[in-house]
Amino acid sequence: MSFPRVGVIGAGQLARMMAVPANDLGIDFKVFTSNENDSAAQVSKYVIGDYNNAADVLAFAKQCDVVTFEHELVPQRVIRAIEQAGIRVYPKASSFSYSQDKLVMREKIAEMGLPNPKWSRYDGGAIEIPFPLIAKVPTGGYDGRGVWVINSADQLAELHKEAGLLLLEEKIDFDFEISVMVARSAHNQAATWPATKTIQSDGICTMTITPVPDMSAGLAEHVQSAALQIAKAIDLVGVMAVEIFIKGEDFYINELALRPHNSGHWSIDGCITSQFEQHLRAILDLPLGSTALRNKYAVMGNVLGGAKTDMYRPYLHLMARNPALRFHQYGKEVRAGRKIGHITLCGENLLELQSEVEHAVAYMNGAIDE
Repeated sequence: MSFPRVGVIGAGQLARMMAVPANDLGIDFKVFTSNENDSAAQVSKYVIGDYNNAADVLAFAKQCDVVTFEHELVPQRVIRAIEQAGIRVYPKASSFSYSQDKLVMREKIAEMGLPNPKWSRYDGGAIEIPFPLIAKVPTGGYDGRGVWVINSADQLAELHKEAGLLLLEEKIDFDFEISVMVARSAHNQAATWPATKTIQSDGICTMTITPVPDMSAGLAEHVQSAALQIAKAIDLVGVMAVEIFIKGEDFYINELALRPHNSGHWSIDGCITSQFEQHLRAILDLPLGSTALRNKYAVMGNVLGGAKTDMYRPYLHLMARNPALRFHQYGKEVRAGRKIGHITLCGENLLELQSEVEHAVAYMNGAIDE
């Protein structure tokens, strides 16, 4: 058998990090992008086109054995056009809808009997959830965009006038947020990674800690079981992040992302099989790899654009200070608040790991200079 060609619609950092295990496995790898300077286009073969244009995407897909995605913005009509052409595409359009439309996702989680926050569809009219509440656009939001805390009916009416249809959710006073990464293949093999604590700032994940410290064994088992249940129920093929709120020993499903995810980046250095290799294995229907940790803890820090634009020179200080740090650059122009890379450190002492990663991130973006 010849090695298959995997095509990825999207060419950001997720596709870039997928290119590495594809290369290791000998898989022919190509990305579909609107810009030759995009992160993955710098390190992969690429085709230029518009992911909203079914003809462009279909011409690309016909060059591939399997097609997948690195973002949720590809329209359903485009995905269905690939399927109708007889080309394998994962996640399937029917599965991807749970990642693309938060209202569809909420309905599915409720149908499964898994814990949702109180929620309602809002297109004007009665408000069923007490203020303050969370309002979300059902489609297109990410990294805190398209999510608002609403304190009054007047504020909600003004937002509805601008944004249209909304998903309303109760504002949960949670203790912390976690993510459970899960993979499932076409022949129903499934695996999860240990739950990951995600630390947010202004809606953007700045650090992850795996496994979640101080989580009870029972709760850890319950959230992993929920992720596996969801993967089966939506017929997932590929990798998915299940984002979850934790309050005491209770949990609430927040959102789904049917693709490799920022909360799984630690797995490149901290796990036997990374989320990126596992995604390739799943969509190619290969046996899934081990999700065992290589160390007791893995801490990952996102490098956001700041005062420094030179991302190479900081290596002189940081590599000398701690040779165990692992750096991942995305080849993106440095802009304030933009994710331009991440740093991972694995080991036994969690406090030291967090301190070293926090220092490295702050030094990379110019918040400190020593």
